[in-house]
Amino acid sequence: MAEVKKIKTALISVFHKDGLDELLRKLDEEGVKFLSTGGTQKFIEEQGYECQKVEDVTTYPSILGGRVKTLHPKIFGGILGRRDNEGDREQMAQYEIPEIDLVIVDLYPFEQTVASGASEADIIEKIDIGGISLIRAGAKNFKDVVIVPSKAEYGVLLDILMQQGAETTIEQRKMFAAKAFGVSSHYDTAIHGWFVK
Repeated sequence: MAEVKKIKTALISVFHKDGLDELLRKLDEEGVKFLSTGGTQKFIEEQGYECQKVEDVTTYPSILGGRVKTLHPKIFGGILGRRDNEGDREQMAQYEIPEIDLVIVDLYPFEQTVASGASEADIIEKIDIGGISLIRAGAKNFKDVVIVPSKAEYGVLLDILMQQGAETTIEQRKMFAAKAFGVSSHYDTAIHGWFVK
């Protein structure tokens, strides 16, 4: 297993777009292809970059009022597929699953929505499902995938890209994974706290 991995394809699906433009510029310079959904895809294209729609990969539109966008074997297979596992590689080829090397995602603002005094229905809609699943999948497969779990890490990735190009070490990927599980743990704790209050 190569310890240094090249980023070729990035799945980007974020609530907060601020600061993303610098990352996109550098990733594009490095020849990284973009894959995205909805508002993020529109933002990427408005910056002047080509971006493949997730629904073109999955052949499913965003459904249930946006509740289901990325939850699909072609997306999660692309993140979780082990590049050094022959069986995984064969199945990815068989089912036309693209390798996804970088996942940039953040979560719906659950805590801010609660703090704003929003209705229960609005708060429930801010319980992220796809985003948290992408974060956990990217972090689990840190041997092959870089996971950027919040806008707080945009600068960290940008620094790496500036110094190393679109390549990361196993230590860097594990560092991002640790941050990702910290984000998911904090998020689920906040949701749990709201349910038991």
